[in-house]
Amino acid sequence: GKSKYTLKKMLALAMDGITSFSTKPISLILGAGFFFLFISIVMTVYILLSYWEHATVPGWTSMMLSLWFIGSIVLLAIGVIGQYIGKIYIEVKNRPLYNIETLLCDKKSKLQDTSSK
Repeated sequence: GKSKYTLKKMLALAMDGITSFSTKPISLILGAGFFFLFISIVMTVYILLSYWEHATVPGWTSMMLSLWFIGSIVLLAIGVIGQYIGKIYIEVKNRPLYNIETLLCDKKSKLQDTSSK
């Protein structure tokens, strides 16, 4: 048979599946922000060394420093805001804190067992 789902519907279903059950993608954004902040610091050292050796075009140093640093700060801010929204999302779903898988002793069945004797 041929699927009636278009590519757009399948991608929407995949996004619902990824985002409905986990806040992990939000945590990955926050992690990416920290990673790029680290890369920004490493790039700052490289860019300043290039600047002191006069191996750069005028304006390139300030442009690269601001691009890497501000980009990583923006990603960190989005990650932190995303963490808050993820916590709100989990709370709004109103799921129980725990699920009882099995009951070891049920009072009704225990009463029925004793009354049938």
